Amino acid sequence: MKDKRVLYVSSEVIPYLPETEISSMSFEAPRMVNNNNGQIRIFMPRYGNINERRHQLHEVIRLSGMNLVINDLDMPLIIKVASIPKERMQVYFIDNEDYFKRKATYADEDGNLFPDNDERAIFFAKGVIETVKKLNWSPDIIHVHGWLASFLPLYLRNYYGNEPLFENSKIVTSVYGTGFEGALDEKVVDKIMFDAIDEEAVAHLKNPNYVNVIKTAVDNSDAAIIASEEIPEELESYLNDIDKPVLKYHTLDETEEAYLDFYQTKVLS
Repeated sequence: MKDKRVLYVSSEVIPYLPETEISSMSFEAPRMVNNNNGQIRIFMPRYGNINERRHQLHEVIRLSGMNLVINDLDMPLIIKVASIPKERMQVYFIDNEDYFKRKATYADEDGNLFPDNDERAIFFAKGVIETVKKLNWSPDIIHVHGWLASFLPLYLRNYYGNEPLFENSKIVTSVYGTGFEGALDEKVVDKIMFDAIDEEAVAHLKNPNYVNVIKTAVDNSDAAIIASEEIPEELESYLNDIDKPVLKYHTLDETEEAYLDFYQTKVLS
C-alpha cells in the first residue's frame, strides 16, 4: 500500500464513540493501511455526544465556513479535527449545529430514529466531499462504513460525477449486519432529486429501509466487503448477484492480510 491514498468515511469511529463492529473496523482498517506505508484520511460526523474537550477536537477555520444546500436550505459546514492518541492518525469531523448538536447519534432516548437522519446523511456525504476538495487530496480508494455514511457513493458518482479530483477513485462499501429499524423519511427521494440526481439512481430509496440504503451504496461502489458474520439475507443475495468484487467476511485477526490484498488485487487492479 506504499503511498496509496485511502479515504475512510464512517458513521462511527473509536475512541470517539463506544466500541461496535463499525467503530472498531473504522479504526482498524485505516491503522493497517497507515502501518503499511499508505496515506489515510478519516471522516466521521461530530455528534453531540462526543466529548470535544476530552478528545481535543478543534475547529479548522480554513476548511469551515461554506454552506451546503440541503433540500433548498443553506446549512453551514463546520470542520473539526482531532488526533487518535499513539496512532499518528487524524480524524476530521463534519459538524453542523442543526444536524449534530443533539446528545445522541441516530435516535432519541426512547430509541426513535431522528426524523432528519436522511438530511444528516446527505449533509455528511456532501460535507466530506467538499472538504476533501478543499484539501486537494485525491484518494485512490474511498472506503465507506456505516449507514449514515452510505449516501457518499451515490453523491460522488452522480452529483460530483465530473469532479477531476475523484476521477480515478475507487469506492468500497462495507456491509454490516447492524442497521436501523423502520425507515428514513419517505421524502428522501425528493430531497436527493432536488440535487438533480435522477430517479433511477434512487429507485431503491422509494422504500428507504436499511437494506435499500445499503443497496444504493453498493450500486454506486466499485467493490464491497461483507464486514459482519451475519448480514440481512436480502443483502447477502444481492451481493451474490452483482458483477463486482466482494470480499467475504473475515475475523478481526484475518482482516489486515485480507483487506490489503483485496485493495491491491481487486479494487485497484
